[in-house]
Amino acid sequence: MTRLGNYLFRLFAAEAAALFGVALTILYLVQLLRIVEVGAVRDRGLGTLFWQTILGLPPLSIAFLYVCLAIGLARALRAMQGSRELHIIHASQRLPALLGTILGYAAIGTLMVLLLAHVIEPLASRENNLIKAQAAADLVGHSLVPNRFAELGDGVTITVGGRGANGEITSFFADDRRDTDTRRTYIADTALITADELGYVLQLESGTIQYRTADGQFSEISFERYDIALERLTGDEDTGERRGDQSTYGMIMRGLTEGDWPTESLRRMAERTSDGFRVLALCLFVAAIGAFPSGRRKEPVLPVEITVLGAVLFERAITSYAPVAGWARETSGVIVLIVLSVAILVYRLRVFAPLPREAHSR
Repeated sequence: MTRLGNYLFRLFAAEAAALFGVALTILYLVQLLRIVEVGAVRDRGLGTLFWQTILGLPPLSIAFLYVCLAIGLARALRAMQGSRELHIIHASQRLPALLGTILGYAAIGTLMVLLLAHVIEPLASRENNLIKAQAAADLVGHSLVPNRFAELGDGVTITVGGRGANGEITSFFADDRRDTDTRRTYIADTALITADELGYVLQLESGTIQYRTADGQFSEISFERYDIALERLTGDEDTGERRGDQSTYGMIMRGLTEGDWPTESLRRMAERTSDGFRVLALCLFVAAIGAFPSGRRKEPVLPVEITVLGAVLFERAITSYAPVAGWARETSGVIVLIVLSVAILVYRLRVFAPLPREAHSR
């Protein structure tokens, strides 16, 4: 990279890093306050609470990093416009160096977000879910006092008849009133807390599940054995696929091994890939509107940060309402924004403009 390229890259990265540092600090404090409140109820140690705070940052970082990278680039270009550096770059015909640095900056940002989305975020989510599962198991285990009713959070009441020496529970009863539309009651002769590959589960034997709707309708299902994740009783989701802790590598290997590619797995992989290429799309958009000098002495009426956020909302709106289904919808907004940005760049670079008459005569 040339000296000019190093200078420009450091300028872009410094603006983005400062903005992302502020956002990450605020996110960390919000996560800490939220998890400390939950942890105080569940009586966990401070070390576990701080670790959970760190594990909760990757998904939030993905949502803010691509915005910070784009706004950092836009603010740097605006500062160069104000100091007339942008004019000097164009006058000295160093525009290829500027655009090349922007592409390199966007490529590194894209790789960072792809690494976060495909690798770090699933690992952090898996570790966080294991901690939640352990906390749920501890909470249920301490609440299972024979012949006493205990509250597991808001709306779940549980009681047991007794506990055996090997951990077996007799006369299990749980009433779940959290759903205003359907009230569920679990009744089983015996139960056992155990663990599987997704976390801790409660194995119910010889019982029934009773459903009562808001309008008084009643239904009952009998079972010989029914496994319920302890997290479901304490308020969290109970399947690894919905948790988001299934890694992209695991999804690909499972698809290649089983020959089956579930729609949810394809959608999740497309969503993670779109998170990364959203950086490229936004940086191209910023370059298209901000990499060319202007003769205006005053600042634009619309701040550059608002313009970038408007592009983000535009991309998300297309993704949400695109007339396609499945994994293609997750990539539609990014593709449209990239095509639009490239079209603006081509127009402003005058790629297809006719040559002047002097050039023809020569």
